[in-house]
Amino acid sequence: MAVEPYRRLLALPGVRSLLLVGLLARVPTTAVSITLTLHVVDRSGLNLDDFVLAGLLATASTVGTAIGSPLAGRFVDSHGLRPVLAVTTLAQLAFWSTAWMMPFPLLLAAAIPAGLLSLPVFSVIRQCLAALVPVEQQRVGFSLDSILVELSYMVGPALAVAGVSLLGSAPTMGIVAAGLVASGTTLLVLNPPVRSAEELKEPAGRIPRRQWLTPRLLGLLGTVMAATFILSATELSLVATMKQGHASEWLGLAIALWCFYSLVGGFVYGMMPRGLSPLVLIGAMGVLTIPIGLVDGHWLWLLLAMLPAGVLCAPALSSTIETMTRWVPAGARGEAMGLHGTALLVGVGVASPVAGAIIDGPGPDWAFAAAGLVSVVMVLIALPFWRRGSDSSVVDPVSEPGSDRDPDPGSDPVSDPDRVSDPDPASGSDPGSVERSVPVTT
Repeated sequence: MAVEPYRRLLALPGVRSLLLVGLLARVPTTAVSITLTLHVVDRSGLNLDDFVLAGLLATASTVGTAIGSPLAGRFVDSHGLRPVLAVTTLAQLAFWSTAWMMPFPLLLAAAIPAGLLSLPVFSVIRQCLAALVPVEQQRVGFSLDSILVELSYMVGPALAVAGVSLLGSAPTMGIVAAGLVASGTTLLVLNPPVRSAEELKEPAGRIPRRQWLTPRLLGLLGTVMAATFILSATELSLVATMKQGHASEWLGLAIALWCFYSLVGGFVYGMMPRGLSPLVLIGAMGVLTIPIGLVDGHWLWLLLAMLPAGVLCAPALSSTIETMTRWVPAGARGEAMGLHGTALLVGVGVASPVAGAIIDGPGPDWAFAAAGLVSVVMVLIALPFWRRGSDSSVVDPVSEPGSDRDPDPGSDPVSDPDRVSDPDPASGSDPGSVERSVPVTT
């Protein structure tokens, strides 16, 4: 049966409830940015300057989130999940229950700490998923998670727009507050594990960043930025192209179809017997994005041209998460997932002004090409580091005082990070099994 990998995944204890909570908890999180933007514009009166202020507010919130994401992950690694969820949930309650009445200067100042203490739903769900799912099923797990992320991004912003249109921005901000508090509280009660039972048996101790934050991992984060650069620049280019073609009324349908491509790609990728390297997937996505601007004619032809790159979106992002999970030790996984989230935000943040400048200059056709070229260049930069070094998925922590354990970070064997282990007939392993230190690869 084609869906058998997903059936076996959902049969694992705790996975089904984690994914369901993750989907529902991400909906209010994905509505945050557009709600803040519409609040400023709705309250101020739809002037051009109001959009500038709204963009400034969104940037402040994004900067705070980008800084806070790895910090939250590091606290999860060292102090557990519940203290972090308690603090961030209370912070979101304090901000969103009062933001509607703040004057803009105060709102702008409060957006940075609110972003810094944002609810770490995305990184927490992925960290817990890595703990609950065995290595040989993680590609299926992260693929399904990427599909649910796509669904949340399709639902959250749309509900925010509908809420502001029907109720106004202040009531919508109250609904967002309720959603964030409910999400944090549900995760607090559920308290999913951040480490597997086997990982909990490993010696406790601090794991120095130098043992896992290697040039190879930085190269992986660079490709993560390249992937979201493509997605953000492509979205802006699509919007500009359809506006030029006087087809703005079909824009919502066009973006929904583009998201559907990603959903299908993620679903198929999860059923594949072997994974692919993020370099292959993101590089291919870039190459296939470059010629999209050459399409001339009806916007449906443009969407058809976006299909090959579109189906690679979810697989590319899920492969980066799986690779990071295999490269980073469990004791540092939260901080690494936070850095992954920061890389996603940086890619989006850089793409907006760059793609906007190209659209205003040479035109949206060239913005497609620029988006693809950026990803190809980033992949080429990361390539020399990909097979270099002795990164291992198991890194010894620094010994606690009084421990006689002598960590030797170079003692683990070097494995090929891009090759899925072929089954050893003599070992009796299943065809889908992979070595713990070998990343197949969101």
